[in-house]
Amino acid sequence: MPLSAPDPDLAVEFITGRRDPAPLFAEAQRLRDEGKGRVVTYSRKVFIPVTTMCRDTCTYCTFAKPPGAGGEYLTPTDAMAIAEAGAAHGCTEALLTLGDNPEERWPQAREFLEEQGVASTTEYVRLLSERIDAETPLFPHANPGLMDEDTIAALRPTNPSMGLMLENISPRLLEPGMPHHNCPDKDPELRVATIEAAGRRQVPFTTGVLVGIGETPRELVASLFALAELDKRWGHIQEVIVQNFRAKADTRMRRDPEPTVQYFSRVVAAARWILGPEMNLQVPPNLTDDFGLYLDAGINDWGGVSPLTIDWVNPEAPWPHLERLEAATEGRGFALRPRLPVYPEFIDHRWVDPQLLPKVTAAIDEEGYARVPQMHEEPPR
Repeated sequence: MPLSAPDPDLAVEFITGRRDPAPLFAEAQRLRDEGKGRVVTYSRKVFIPVTTMCRDTCTYCTFAKPPGAGGEYLTPTDAMAIAEAGAAHGCTEALLTLGDNPEERWPQAREFLEEQGVASTTEYVRLLSERIDAETPLFPHANPGLMDEDTIAALRPTNPSMGLMLENISPRLLEPGMPHHNCPDKDPELRVATIEAAGRRQVPFTTGVLVGIGETPRELVASLFALAELDKRWGHIQEVIVQNFRAKADTRMRRDPEPTVQYFSRVVAAARWILGPEMNLQVPPNLTDDFGLYLDAGINDWGGVSPLTIDWVNPEAPWPHLERLEAATEGRGFALRPRLPVYPEFIDHRWVDPQLLPKVTAAIDEEGYARVPQMHEEPPR
């Protein structure tokens, strides 16, 4: 029997194990099959770390580094070399990930940007996006952190989708001793403002929650309900990522416990219940060994998987080979299909910039999935 409408109190009971989760998993599977059928998608990507400098000091992060200790920008030449190598490997997505507003903290960042003739890191992302779009068959998917509406509008002609993790809606995580203390860009109000700005500009948007960084189950549930409300208001959230915290040796949270598989899978199932049948729900497959079990929790997407570059945010966690991803997916009765960074249901004149739409439509099949060229073929431009 299907569960009733999502309820925050009941969701907390399911997540914490105070209530038998079997009905939750059954409902998650039913909703996923109703909205997405038996197709599971992934995006073939290259990860382009535009800059590893950041003004924030999240206690679980190994991506951000200070100048002189790994904190730097990729030059245009280096960024384009990664993109071109990705094209040669049949990739369709160039994931542009970077630290938040490093020029607000580091003079070295300001010096680099001045050398490139730009005033901000987000403007540098725009220049890289324009080159990637013009010179390769890849589609940029920018994740530059907080963005205002003007920045989103400037990126829209070359980015068919963009992203920013909400992580958590609770401001408590900004307090002293918490993981986002002294991290101005992790203010949930500002992150919600970015997500809403993308909605106003009609940009397909990827966001999500980070599980296990010190939040309570109720704060986690509140975050999922906040994302459901944002999507109801604007209709532009194309994908929600539910990502599990992984402790890293060179961080202040290196001894913090990671969420158990049982707990995390209940969170994933609750996310499907709260977000509904039409939402694309992702769990990164490189952050757990038995990733196939999350299909039982209602996901329908594996996110970006790279045949070439590491996961710069979780460098200790290699991507699964495509053969393993396909075996785990098909072994549970699903078909694995490649997609662009923008989902099929968002590929139209409303959601994709008119300048970019012809390139997008030329890269998909009749069902809206990506046409990935064979490795011996010249990728279409």
